[in-house]
This record gives sequence, structure tokens and C-alpha cells, in this order.
Amino acid sequence: MPAFDWVRLSTRRLLLRPLRVADAPFVLALFTDAGFMKFGTTAPFASNDEADALVARDIKAMAAGERIRLGIERVADGSLIGICTLFDLDAQSRKAEIGYGLLTQAWGQGYMHEALRALLEYGFSELGLNRVEAEIDPDNSGSARSLQRLGFVREGQLRESCIVNGVVSDSALYGLLRREWTARETSVSNA
Repeated sequence: MPAFDWVRLSTRRLLLRPLRVADAPFVLALFTDAGFMKFGTTAPFASNDEADALVARDIKAMAAGERIRLGIERVADGSLIGICTLFDLDAQSRKAEIGYGLLTQAWGQGYMHEALRALLEYGFSELGLNRVEAEIDPDNSGSARSLQRLGFVREGQLRESCIVNGVVSDSALYGLLRREWTARETSVSNA
């Protein structure tokens, strides 16, 4: 995969851009936000050092073409409100997994839908992906609605597939194929 540290995607209200060292306070705020962390797969961050380390890992991974994690910046005020990620990139199978999260205060305003549409379009058109997968907590109905609104199909459930903060949880699996995305986007633009 090519380096991704140059990737910037724009929508009407958002700029999706690589995280910078100066974004560590936002990363700490996100990874301690109770709403975001409720269905997270890691424990909440306990220190600035964890946020600094995540940003440093992302900068290195983006430059190496290992994954794309973009901060979601609101154009109106320049505030970072979330992140979206394409990871587990598999060039041979032309697939990746998607991840995302918003600060609770930004929920319900359509920001994530807008950001993920841009990221998926980049993945399918620029990276040539054929499939994007998502794995979420089955109890996360908001995330399930977001995925379904984008055209993802629930494909199954992994029983007791993860343990977060000592709690055993299942994972719901979703998938979106390039041909489904193309058909959906064509029908949306023709409507």
C-alpha cells in the first residue's frame, strides 16, 4: 500500500486529515469519552502518554501505508470531533476494515455519515478496495444504524469474541462490497 500521510478528504462540513502531535489532547478526550468508550475494544486511556503514543503510532503507520486513521475536523470551527479508520488493509484480497468514533457532543448531527461516505469513496475509488468490513458490539444500535445507512449488510455474529474491561462480548460482522457501494451512490446521486 502507498503512504497515507498525505491523505486529506473534504466534505461540505468536514475535513478528514491525519492526526498530528498537537492532536494528542483531543485523542485523550475521545478515548476517555464515556459514550465513545462504552462500546470500545480498549480500556479508556489513563494518561496523556497513551494519547501521545497512539498519535506517534498513527503517524508512523500512515507513512508506511499500514492504515489510514483520519481526524474528523469540523470546518466551521476547526475542532476535532472524531476519527475514522481503514485498517487491516489486505492488498491481495482488496479489502479493509473500517473503524470510527465521535465525541458524544457531536452525535446526532450526521457528521459520522458524512465522514464515512468520504472515507468509503476513497477506499473504493482510490485504493481499489472490493470489500470493507466492520465489526461492532451487537448492542451498539447507533453504530449498526450508521453502517446500514451506508449500505453495509449484517453478515453474522462472533460469539464471545472479545473481552473489554473484563466483560465478555459478542461481535456483529458487517460487510459492504464495491458493487453495492457503486449502485447505492449512483441511486443517491440520481435521486
